[in-house]
Amino acid sequence: MEKIQYLNIDGRDYPIHGERNVLQLARNHGIDIPSLCYHPNLSIYGACRLCVVDVEGMGVVSSCTLAPQEGLVIKTRTAVLRQLRRTALELILANHDSDCTTCRKNTNCRLQELSSRLGVTSNPYQQIGAKTPCDASSPALVRDPGKCILCGNCVRACTEFHEIGVLEFSGRGHEAKVTPAFGLPLGNVECVNCGQCAAVCPVGAIYSHSYNDEIWAALNDPTKVVVAQIAPAVRIALGEEFGLPAGQNVLGKMVSALRELGFDHVYDTSFAADLTTVEEATEILGRIQNGGELPVFTSCCPAWVTYAEYFHGDMLKNLSSCKSPQGMLASVLRKALPGLLGCENKDLVIVSVMPCTAKKYEIERKELSHDGIQDMNYSMTTSELAMMIKEASLDFLSLEDGVCDDAFGLEPGSGVIFATSGGVTEAVLRYTAEKLTGKKLDDVRFEAVRGEAGIREANLSLAGTTLKLCQVHGLANAKKVIADIASGEKSYHVVEVMACPNGCVNGGGQPFTIRPDLVIPARTAGVYARDEQLEVREPQDNQALSDVYKKYIGEVGGHEAHELLHTHYCERPKFRE
Repeated sequence: MEKIQYLNIDGRDYPIHGERNVLQLARNHGIDIPSLCYHPNLSIYGACRLCVVDVEGMGVVSSCTLAPQEGLVIKTRTAVLRQLRRTALELILANHDSDCTTCRKNTNCRLQELSSRLGVTSNPYQQIGAKTPCDASSPALVRDPGKCILCGNCVRACTEFHEIGVLEFSGRGHEAKVTPAFGLPLGNVECVNCGQCAAVCPVGAIYSHSYNDEIWAALNDPTKVVVAQIAPAVRIALGEEFGLPAGQNVLGKMVSALRELGFDHVYDTSFAADLTTVEEATEILGRIQNGGELPVFTSCCPAWVTYAEYFHGDMLKNLSSCKSPQGMLASVLRKALPGLLGCENKDLVIVSVMPCTAKKYEIERKELSHDGIQDMNYSMTTSELAMMIKEASLDFLSLEDGVCDDAFGLEPGSGVIFATSGGVTEAVLRYTAEKLTGKKLDDVRFEAVRGEAGIREANLSLAGTTLKLCQVHGLANAKKVIADIASGEKSYHVVEVMACPNGCVNGGGQPFTIRPDLVIPARTAGVYARDEQLEVREPQDNQALSDVYKKYIGEVGGHEAHELLHTHYCERPKFRE
């Protein structure tokens, strides 16, 4: 048995279990050493100098760059360290727009929290730099350069998660800044709108582009019928905004909150995920059996679709033509609700609640419209819904559990698991396995396609057909898989791609956390736990789905299905002056 090594922090011995640095080890034991530029999923940068500790025999060093070693004796709260941290914060604040009351991150800002915690009540340094206007050119994200603290998290996220590098440092000294390429607005560069830059930003320098005011206006307009659709990943994350643990399912309270806010009807996007499963599985089987383009890349993630349009135009023929669940449900609602609710399409306002900022871009695609009306009107993130609930002074935790509306409100397990990396593939397998074998599954779980690795492979034999599958999250990993396919090194039937690490549970619109290493696994576990609780876990058992096909869509994969549920893609120019 390998001997456990220990180091000492503030007079207590702690075991070393492979932590990448002293900062992470300390946090794993409940010692929250202050930091702004450290993120457990990004490379170590060591810029903010807040995480300094006093190491016997070494002096003052940053704990994020210090590897745990046997026998280290570390102090984290000496008078010298407190003063060093205060000074570091004061210098950061000297070049920071400190108008906190109107900042989107107010009360949820790491800089604000640490300033309060460390007793920074005044600043001896003169503030430098003029106020910089916000860049709201992107439909998905807003940049506020005046709030930027140069922690580099957004730069590293865009480069390390995706190898795109939309954001980069420029200038020197007090003129240093983070900016898109060539100083262009964010909406004019090859940003895929995933929002991971916002997800790792500890302050209010970049955040989701909110349309809450427009949604409030629609809710207060008596001539409008306003309906909501709720994505799977939202139900296991929204509770975090109200003090509940990550992974706890709050769908019932969320439905009640939306009704209290004034939404006329609430539907479950998980239901539309079953639509996606059935259409995509039919498309995949058709391509395999009829010699179509392979592999089939999934098309549920709008950030991935945009990335493919920018950088891999030659692979667009391989993308499934299926719309995302958000797009499918919006299209069906546009067809069904005017008759069901007695309203005109122009007076129907459809709002989606998504874990994703890229959905804000997706709803503006010209392909997702009918007769000059966009299928979706607005998309808001998990955190933006929490903002609306708080603005309405609702006591979220005391709300009774509500239920989604019939017809488009059923919550199937096969739709819920879309929230995780591998979930789309698993849902497709639950459907195709029965189609190929003609037998009901004894166990609907396909553990082979689950996991945390950025690239995972699985080969499954079903009725003499071997399906070669690949699940990918992070666009840098997608780039590698595409290169392997193009070189002939790898071949697959289906490749599932999600832009955000670990999938929608870690979407750019989910609640902010400095401990994704704990929170994301908890959200993922919450998704699978919810799947296990549900009665309907396969699309073919979803009677409501069959009824919707009969009433509004017709045959699976048929002409009307293609009109309502499928789309097309096109190459995009890299820069737009």
